[in-house]
Amino acid sequence: MRIYSPLLLLLLLVGCTSTPKAPVTHVAPAYNELNAVEAFYGVEARKRVQAWRQLLRNNRGRAIDTRLQVSNDFFNHLKFEDDIEHWWVEDYWATPIETIATNGGDCEDFAIGKYFTLTALGVPDQCLRITYVKALTVDKPHMVLTYQCNAGDEALILDSLVKSILPAEDRTDLVPVYSFNAKGLWLGAQGNNSTKLSNGGNISRWRQLLQRVDKPLKP
Repeated sequence: MRIYSPLLLLLLLVGCTSTPKAPVTHVAPAYNELNAVEAFYGVEARKRVQAWRQLLRNNRGRAIDTRLQVSNDFFNHLKFEDDIEHWWVEDYWATPIETIATNGGDCEDFAIGKYFTLTALGVPDQCLRITYVKALTVDKPHMVLTYQCNAGDEALILDSLVKSILPAEDRTDLVPVYSFNAKGLWLGAQGNNSTKLSNGGNISRWRQLLQRVDKPLKP
């Protein structure tokens, strides 16, 4: 994965005049699409996607702490693999189905998977931001999911390096660079210390991902 300076972030923005609607109602595939998952990725992939569907069915309407925990745990149990090894390209943002079906991904894929899982479980989009950080313990760029519904609330970090969900104030090992969701792109993380730069749909790789999530697989 790559991490970008504020100047390079601006260079990544493309001329998109509208923000694509986050396809949160289409995250879990219909049963006919499960056949496509099996055709593409095999029987075990179908079982993993079915387990994810069961997680969605079992946890809608449950306490927010439970929804955060099950989403975090599900993706943290998948294998970590760099994009070049997993997808044979330098930088690839996988859909939740791709990550689950292939049983692995990198920190970007896990943060994205948690984001879509939580929106499918009814968590408002504005409470979630996919956040690029510098991880000081490994001295590398990293991606996490941040949960915070109101500016005065305690921000929580869903991470694949540290498996426990912890308050942002306890994660002094993470330095926020920028954050985004389907509604916008900000410098910094959530709360009063972030500055909105644009609509989230103006990030080309994110826009492409949203389009792929909403496109059904065909065997």
